[in-house]
Amino acid sequence: MNDTPSPIEVQKHLSGVDYPATKDELLRAAEVNGADDDIIDLLDGLDDRTYESPADVSEELGS
Repeated sequence: MNDTPSPIEVQKHLSGVDYPATKDELLRAAEVNGADDDIIDLLDGLDDRTYESPADVSEELGS
């Protein structure tokens, strides 16, 4: 069974993000939106760069 959060779950916790956004901004938004540790850990593994859109984040996560 795969316990990795789905792209939809991740994006749900990134609501309200104004893109472009940095990795740190994504992490803060996820925390504010009540993301669990699995989602925080997944986002923490992103490259430290600016993301242009939700699709950019999903692509980086391998979705």
